[in-house]
Amino acid sequence: MSMVAIGVIGFLVMVALMLIGLPIGAVMLLMGLGGGMLAFGNAFLVSSASVAWGTMSDNGLTAIPLFVLLGEFLLRSGMADRMYTVFAAWLGRLPGGLLHTNIGCCALFAATSGSSVATAATIGTVALPSLQRHGYPMRDALGSLAAGGTLGIMIPPSINFIVFGSMTNTSVGKLFIAGILPGLLLTASFMLWIYLSHSLRHEKVATVNVPWAERLRLLRYLIEPVGVFGVVMGSLYLGIATATESAALGLVVVLAFVIAQGKLSVALLKNCFISSAKTTGMILLIVIGAFVLNLALSLTGIGEALTKWVTSFGLSRVETLLVLIGFYLLLGMFMDTLSMMVATIPLSFPVVAAVGVDPVWFGVFIVLMCELGLITPPVGMNLFVVQGIRPDRGRIDDVIWGALPYAIIMILFALLLIAVPGIATALPELMRG
Repeated sequence: MSMVAIGVIGFLVMVALMLIGLPIGAVMLLMGLGGGMLAFGNAFLVSSASVAWGTMSDNGLTAIPLFVLLGEFLLRSGMADRMYTVFAAWLGRLPGGLLHTNIGCCALFAATSGSSVATAATIGTVALPSLQRHGYPMRDALGSLAAGGTLGIMIPPSINFIVFGSMTNTSVGKLFIAGILPGLLLTASFMLWIYLSHSLRHEKVATVNVPWAERLRLLRYLIEPVGVFGVVMGSLYLGIATATESAALGLVVVLAFVIAQGKLSVALLKNCFISSAKTTGMILLIVIGAFVLNLALSLTGIGEALTKWVTSFGLSRVETLLVLIGFYLLLGMFMDTLSMMVATIPLSFPVVAAVGVDPVWFGVFIVLMCELGLITPPVGMNLFVVQGIRPDRGRIDDVIWGALPYAIIMILFALLLIAVPGIATALPELMRG
């Protein structure tokens, strides 16, 4: 049996094990150890131990618990309520009104939390009672929240970018900066769709009219999230801090805001630390499993054989990326985003590198595909999160159909990203340091 066939069978077995509910980190670890030991015996076990130790000693991965903790403080400090009030006051009069507020609030919260699920759940909890009270169709409301939540892994800081950078030896700082423009353009695309669709349908929903003096007064509530984002991304862009150092700086700023609000308590610290430890442990187990699997693919030659097999078809860069869009669209229907990313990077990254794709650009592309996976049924995580917090407990069909236009927008945006790669690479090329 050829190495390509072994690789394909192994990948299918791995996906099947994930689909029956086994933890992704454990599956990749077992597949990597099993395949490596079959090929090299106990010597591979010694090598994988060194890889696991080296992975956990990587200074770059320290950014993961720091950003997770940063997001927890923001999540539990009441910032989302204040942000929603500001966006509702400024965007509530547009066609689609509070749906614009959902997208804008999700984008800004994503720029500080880094988690799509946390973004969808937090903003959804705040927004849905107001949307229901103002008479918005539940399908539109749920769809905008599910789609807005996906921005959490594109707009930096993003855990997915950290994991991608660690697995491919790509600068996390450049990946963060690369995600800014695509994240903002995707946000604008969502809001444009809301504006056009509601203008054409002439739907009558209650608008939020707030005097200018009150709007200006409410802007003070944006000081916290904008301040955190400015410190984290400004230090990265100017080259004065690494991703880990910028995470630490952001955490200090968040703590200062929490103390200034008088909300720092033992209970808050306990909840934030315990939740951060659980999330970080889950992420790092997945990372270890991915590195051990990557080692097995490299030493057995399966990864190289798959790369040669794919490049033997003579596909161009654009054709290869179009195939990957279909591949990730299909995979996203059955796997969660982080699992999908770490399971496929060892296979897809060498392929795209062989056809001359920029690693930073590919990081943005694969995160966009992960965003798409968050709202594609039957396993779109954000669909279930938003469905779980809806007040009327209706059918999940509403969320799926409501999110469908945004999924189409993401696919079109992926095509635009392929046609104009500078969307993702322009800002990183201007970075200092």
